[in-house]
Amino acid sequence: MGFSVTTLIFALVGLVASLSTRICYNKGPSANLLHLTLVMTATVCCWMMWAIVYLAQMNPLIVPILSEGE
Repeated sequence: MGFSVTTLIFALVGLVASLSTRICYNKGPSANLLHLTLVMTATVCCWMMWAIVYLAQMNPLIVPILSEGE
């Protein structure tokens, strides 16, 4: 899968998680805002971790050096 497809999947998972949190844990405006903030922060952090690992594999900092015998 490409970068944009997986980013779209993360966005959809974040949206579904936000809606399910809003429906299942409806305890008032301040609690709803806290839950929404936590879900969105977790989604963005997971996406950023995946994106950094994915992009690091495209241009690695350490290039493997093959010896003459290999």
